[in-house]
Order: sequence, then structure tokens, then C-alpha cells
Amino acid sequence: MDNQMIILPKKPKENKLYKTLIYIIVISIIVWGFESINYKGIMATAAGTITGMLRGLVNPDWAYITNTTIDGLPNAVLETIAIAISGTFVSGVLAIPFALLAAQNIVGERWSKVGKFIITMIRTFPELILALIFISVVGPGAPAGILALGVHSIGMLGKLYSESIESMDIGVKEAIESCGGNRLEVLFRAVIPQVAPEFLSYTLFRFEINMRAASTLGLVGAGGIGAPLIFAIRARGWERAFTIVIVLIITVTVIDLISSRIRKKLV
Repeated sequence: MDNQMIILPKKPKENKLYKTLIYIIVISIIVWGFESINYKGIMATAAGTITGMLRGLVNPDWAYITNTTIDGLPNAVLETIAIAISGTFVSGVLAIPFALLAAQNIVGERWSKVGKFIITMIRTFPELILALIFISVVGPGAPAGILALGVHSIGMLGKLYSESIESMDIGVKEAIESCGGNRLEVLFRAVIPQVAPEFLSYTLFRFEINMRAASTLGLVGAGGIGAPLIFAIRARGWERAFTIVIVLIITVTVIDLISSRIRKKLV
């Protein structure tokens, strides 16, 4: 084999002037943005906010915590939990038909694409946007929050459910069909028994997420603990605001621990 020189193509020259101009523009924008910040005002406001929150940590608003009327914190916490439970239950049931429609091994490739598109379309809208829509339909309060969480969770659970159905053992389904089983028998004897533990696990996991989401829906008037929290923040009642935050953290943590243990047993 003849020895031949391999001539590599020359590395293109970098346009250093172009890169330098880009760096100068980016740095100038960053410097201009930081120069427009009122540091003294921010520090003063932050100091007052942090001090107020620390007072709420050391000396919580016990009168608000122990207020068992409709305007008290216990009622707001219970309403938040009720919104999360109701929204999750509604979505857990209604997501099953959408999941079956999106599962390719159940309805075929053509209808599966339609089902997946519907599920994607449903979960496109976040809970806060759905809450604003339902507030205009049913009015402010817990029903709007339940509908917002329920509709959004249908899209999320529908996707998870359909993936569970598509990954199940198809042999049981084919065995029942070969014995002359109809679609209902295939559904209740082959599909549901296999995927039920995963369905329950996904539903509990979604409940944890909905609990957090339910606490923010009150910010737009959809009920729950978010309403008194935003009122306290607007009134600069940092002691009460931090008290609400602490109670919310404790509530969500306890629910997460309970849900995690249940999901471990199911799996």
C-alpha cells in the first residue's frame, strides 16, 4: 500500500470580532438590569418580611389556629384536603375510559392516536387556568377547585394508566378472547386485575400532587388554604402568613408519608 499524505481540511477561522460583540452586548444587558434594581429598598423590605415571618415562627397566631369557625385555619386545611381528595377521585374514575381509548393493545393504533391526542389536549391547561375558567362557570369556591384538579388530573392519570395497560401481559387477554370472551370479560378479567395496583399507586401519587396544587388554587378564589394565605400576604400579616405556611408544610408532609407507605405496599 502506497504511503500517501493525508491532507486535513483547515479549521475555519473563528470570527473573534463577532463573538466579542455578542459578549459585550450580553454583559451590557446584565449590568443595565442590575443597575436598575433598588437594592436598599429590597433589603429593607426583605428584612421586614423575614423579621415578621420569624415572629410567626416563634409566636404563631394561636387564635387563628384554634379558630374552629368557617373563617379559621382548621376549616381552610380541611377544605384543601377535601378539594384534593374529590378532584383525585373524580379524575381517577374518569381517566380509565380515556386510558383504554389511548392504549394501542386495546383499541388498535388508529384509535390509540386519537385517545393520546385527547389526553394530551386535556393536560395542556394548568390547574390555575382551569380554576379561573371554572370560577366563571360555577362561581368562586371549592367546586371550581375540584373541577380544575379533576380535569387536569384526567390528562395526567390517563397517560399513566394507558402506559400501564400497554405494558401489561397481553397473553391473559388473548387467552380470554380465544375462549370466546367478550370485551367486558376481557376488561374485567384480563385488563383491570393486572393494572389495578399500578392504577392505585398512580392515583395516590397524583393525590400528593393535587394536595399541593389545592393549596394554591385559593390564590385565584377556588377555595382552600390559599385564600387566607394571599389575604395575609396582601395585608402584610407576616406572622399569620408564616403560621399558615407552617401548617401547610406539616399537612403535606404527613399526607406524603401516609401515601408513600400505602404505595409501597401496593407495589
